[in-house]
Amino acid sequence: MKTQPARILRTLCLALGLGAATSLSAAENDGAGGPLPAQELTPRTVYQFLLAEIAGARGQIGLSAQLYLDLARATRDPRIARRATEIAMYSRNPQMAGEAASLWVEVAPNSEEARRILAGVGGPTGGAANLDNVQTHLARALAQSNGRLPQNLLGLNRALAGIPDKDAVLRIVQRLTEPYLDVPEAYIARAQAAMVAQDPMLALGAVDLALQLRPGWEPAVMLKAQILQHSGANAEAARQLEAEVQRNPDNNALRLAYARALVSAQRFEDARSEFRRLLAFSPNDAELLYAVGLLSAQLDDKAEAESHYLRALDNGHPQPDLIRLQLGLLADDRGDGAAARKWFGEITDERHVPEAMIRSAQSMAREGRVDEARALLKAQDGNDELKRRYLIAEAQVLREADRTADALVVLDDALREHPDDTDLLYETAMLAERLDRIDLMESRLWRVIELKPDHAHAHNALGYSLADRSLRLDEAEALIVRALELLPDDPFILDSMGWVRFRRGDAKEAVVHLERAYAIRADAEIAAHLGEVLWTLQRQGDANRIFDEALKAHPDNKLLGDTVRRLRGQ
Repeated sequence: MKTQPARILRTLCLALGLGAATSLSAAENDGAGGPLPAQELTPRTVYQFLLAEIAGARGQIGLSAQLYLDLARATRDPRIARRATEIAMYSRNPQMAGEAASLWVEVAPNSEEARRILAGVGGPTGGAANLDNVQTHLARALAQSNGRLPQNLLGLNRALAGIPDKDAVLRIVQRLTEPYLDVPEAYIARAQAAMVAQDPMLALGAVDLALQLRPGWEPAVMLKAQILQHSGANAEAARQLEAEVQRNPDNNALRLAYARALVSAQRFEDARSEFRRLLAFSPNDAELLYAVGLLSAQLDDKAEAESHYLRALDNGHPQPDLIRLQLGLLADDRGDGAAARKWFGEITDERHVPEAMIRSAQSMAREGRVDEARALLKAQDGNDELKRRYLIAEAQVLREADRTADALVVLDDALREHPDDTDLLYETAMLAERLDRIDLMESRLWRVIELKPDHAHAHNALGYSLADRSLRLDEAEALIVRALELLPDDPFILDSMGWVRFRRGDAKEAVVHLERAYAIRADAEIAAHLGEVLWTLQRQGDANRIFDEALKAHPDNKLLGDTVRRLRGQ
């Protein structure tokens, strides 16, 4: 037992970089910014070390930080001040972190890291209030970079990350980089700050200046593509990266960025080709395998998708349950419910278990095992949010089994306990619409809109239901216009806009919205609407092409089938 304190002391000293002797040698220098004091490990010092470490181990991080700060003040040792700063930052106490960092700079004035961290936490006045102090410390750090100027310029935005006013950060970065505009990293710092401040034009201008100083510089090329993508210019980002890849065909980092840019630009076939090229260099890379699998699924190449998912799983993908979920969905899509449920049943990650259980229940219900599906969902446990999700899934199972009235009863029971739950109100409204209980549907959708004015789908559902019945078309269109303002690229809302224009006799305007909707999502009901409007415009050839394409993908859709039979029967 007598050796235990010595072992603890050695552990503490090593953890702190203090050495395992009974005093701290002045010759030791761990990068704290200069010669270190000879620090005697007195019984009191050791006792405070122990208290601080034990507090941290027990989760009392704030107490641990305070104990270390007190010890740093007593010893004025930069290593202890550094430890106090780190723990105070971990405890998310900016006031204490600022005090500890200020002490660290005071006892280690030549430490670049100390000055950088002090700038980041804003000094003892707390947070980002002392911006002048921040700028002064960072300016000194840059001026004394000692050969590390490029790295320090690139670290500016990390040092200022804790300041909530991003416009102020941008102004600070611009002033700090002013003396170094012959260094490309200065422009990268400016571009990063402008991007965070949501000024993409300024960010692009800065990164272009970096590229003028250093043409083809990979970090600048990557950053420019990122800025373009964040600005919605996905096609331009892909074009620029493609040009860089052509100049540097063996640069796999650029090729990976190009492949991802192609995905953002929705050029899925081209993206898959690029990921395949990357796989040729790293055939067992689980992330690349998974990416090819996802793109193949998007391109409806299910066989290749499954093959790559399985290989990604065999090669240790870091999220195996995500792949099992995808494999289950593929099996379910081809009608192999048993295989789908096998994959779903192997999922243990709590992030994916709810989706797996719901998909398993839906698979059972499609086989006519509705009561078993309901029992599976009722057996699941979780918080209130999860319970509501399972309840809505149970109602969907009943609805798909043409037991809409039963589904409404299930959700109405829950709604009595939670009368202002917008999800339950919306779902019951949709069930009421199926039962042709229009008054109930309308009252509940208006209640959703009252509770949540930005609920785009409630606006859309009410507008579409009115338009489909040719009721109050002015009001219907106004509702759909509002939904489209909230979600301008939603294919179902675009479909509703096309349909209400058609109901109002404007087939030419209707087809514009419907073609855009169908280009985004080749849904069966969108196809039915688009085909009918094309037919009305005497474009039967185009209508039949849409109908045949949609019937092949969705042979059992009732609205599509009824529409095709009605029109072709004429």
